[in-house]
Amino acid sequence: MGRSYDKEFKDHVAKLVVDEGRKASEVSREMDVPYKTMNRWVRECRKEKEAKAEQLEYITPGEHKKREKELLDRIKELEEENEIVKKAAHIFMNQKK
Repeated sequence: MGRSYDKEFKDHVAKLVVDEGRKASEVSREMDVPYKTMNRWVRECRKEKEAKAEQLEYITPGEHKKREKELLDRIKELEEENEIVKKAAHIFMNQKK
């Protein structure tokens, strides 16, 4: 019968492939885990990540307003920066003539 691995080890090995982008064959050799076994862990890990990403995140109206204000402030800041860059570009273009 095959070896038994605890959940933490399985998660660690799968995350090396899923999160860090390492090659499955290399991780399999390095961790001394059969390739097919590790691939099953990687598939499960990816399914879990997809399931978590699909879950709706519920926020309160207060949190929504706060986030909206942060985003509007950021938009205003970026618009101001954009205007500065436009003016600077205009000045440099006129200096070259």
